[in-house]
Amino acid sequence: MTTIYKSPLHKTTMTSPTRFWNDSCAIDELMYAIEHGAVGATSNPTIVLSVLKKELPVWRDRIRQMIDENPNDTEDQITWKIVEEMAAKASRLLLPIFEETRGKRGRLSLQTNPTFYRNAQAIVEQASHFHTLAPNLNTKIPATKAGIAAAEELTYLGVSINVTVSFTVPQALAAAEAIERGLNRRAAEGKSIAEMSPVVTIMIGRLDDWMHVLAARDTIITDPGYLNWAGIAAIKKAYHLFKERNYRSTLLAAAYRHHMHWSELIGGDLSLTIPYEWQLKFNASDIEVKSRIDDPIPAAAMSELMKKFPDFRRAYAEDGLTIDEFDTYGATIRTLRTFIGSYRDLLAVIRDFMLPNPDVR
Repeated sequence: MTTIYKSPLHKTTMTSPTRFWNDSCAIDELMYAIEHGAVGATSNPTIVLSVLKKELPVWRDRIRQMIDENPNDTEDQITWKIVEEMAAKASRLLLPIFEETRGKRGRLSLQTNPTFYRNAQAIVEQASHFHTLAPNLNTKIPATKAGIAAAEELTYLGVSINVTVSFTVPQALAAAEAIERGLNRRAAEGKSIAEMSPVVTIMIGRLDDWMHVLAARDTIITDPGYLNWAGIAAIKKAYHLFKERNYRSTLLAAAYRHHMHWSELIGGDLSLTIPYEWQLKFNASDIEVKSRIDDPIPAAAMSELMKKFPDFRRAYAEDGLTIDEFDTYGATIRTLRTFIGSYRDLLAVIRDFMLPNPDVR
């Protein structure tokens, strides 16, 4: 009997160990994703800002109500109440999956304040608070020096985390090692780790982006298609290292730019967080759904990346970056600036409710 699949993404999840998440907490987008096999979702300041603008008619009265009910709150406090409520609302759609898999799937990732990237204690405190909001949240923390320290402590405290703002093999390995230390400390005290589900993200598209920036900035001439293999090369290497070392965290590919960020990873025991727009493209495509996780990177692309891009070599080598260098890696800086900028823009949206412009009727 021939099995009928709803879409290429549905077939991916049904015929391989590869899972996918919805890269948004928008309710309609998440419902579509779940229908096509998604088992998780994620958010960050840029995503939350986009969702709030898209769903503003739904949220307008609730924002005003929250401001009235909390007369002493700052715009930051109101903003985080909205973010948390938005995440909790979306997480309820995933709760049946979470319960069915005993916590291994069905989670929504909620990102900590991006301005905390240098402050491990602030990250731990906010992430611990998020842990109380819903049973199926995991908390996104950055793969900065402070974030790696926070990753161990939060894991020890029983918080399932998603280490993000990560683009390189060294960052992924450092995050996985920190999680292992936290799990071991927790288990040594007889505390349960059975339902924890730690995740380590590599933002593969943003590593590609950084290679494109470097090519333009430094006048590096190469086949532009080669640059689109940078993130895939990094996550494929990290994936095999994770398997060899038996890390208990799961890799997650993020920041989609082209179909290979999905098609080249099919067959891997990892997760893919895919924006709604890319889900539609993939599901309308004629790309064959087959395992490619073990396929090598084209030799010509690897040769050019290794020869002409020192920052690719740093991203690809296991010891290419020290933890002290994570914060100053180009892709890290660019992403933190983007997330912090989106957070400031999100505050401005709430400010317009709290202090409406008197010059406009």
